[in-house]
Amino acid sequence: MLRKVRPTELETARLWLAARGLADVAPTPMLAARLTVRRRARLAAAVLPAAFLCANALVYVSALPIRPADDGFGTQRRWSLVVLTALVAGLVVGLSLLDRWVRRVDQQAGAELPRRATHSVRPGWRTVLGGPRAVLLAITYAGAAGLAIAALTMREGAARYAAVVLLIGLCGVAVGTAVRLRHVLTHPVVAADEGSLRADFLMRVEDAREVAVPTVVWSLPVVSVFDTGLDPWNTGWLVFIVLSVVALALITAGDGRRALAAQHGPGAR
Repeated sequence: MLRKVRPTELETARLWLAARGLADVAPTPMLAARLTVRRRARLAAAVLPAAFLCANALVYVSALPIRPADDGFGTQRRWSLVVLTALVAGLVVGLSLLDRWVRRVDQQAGAELPRRATHSVRPGWRTVLGGPRAVLLAITYAGAAGLAIAALTMREGAARYAAVVLLIGLCGVAVGTAVRLRHVLTHPVVAADEGSLRADFLMRVEDAREVAVPTVVWSLPVVSVFDTGLDPWNTGWLVFIVLSVVALALITAGDGRRALAAQHGPGAR
């Protein structure tokens, strides 16, 4: 059973609907509860990666030698990678628990519906996430992995260690993103009529596009590989990050033209 919704949450739901061209849709307690849990989950989903990046930086610097001739650097490095792997697992589990929290509230809301509306054709990933965002996400992860692997195979010393740290973190973030996107794209529709169906569709679109922003991928080099100085490799990283950010800005600007079509979504039955 859903908890009692506060008036401020209903007002927030009304403003959310109005901002998306759905002023004719009534802000129900079900919608207010779903929006509230998403706001809280997004806040926690922003804090978790930030904490992970801080821990990643601490693990990285903890294995750096005070002097190049220090003994035991190899052992410290191995232990730091074990700790980093545990942190990556913790990040994935934490993000999965947040998604489970959202899914539980959605299930409770769906259980209280007198009837359920559904799409005549289920929206696919191209409709929900958008082709350009999906391409950018794939290119960002592939490009970051390619740069890290190249540094691992062609460089030596601390630069190789930084590449390993980045690769482990990148794998964890990729798994977390894949798990969250799968949840957004496959969880059941929670709607009773055409208006709530349109709201559910927009909620799904916003969830997917929030997950698909590769902020952590852009931040990982800052806490590892950039420690080795601004050499040609790190200049390449900077160019890669800047180009990715510019591409995302252009895609976001283009989404404004498609927003009107997305507000209506597929028809209900």
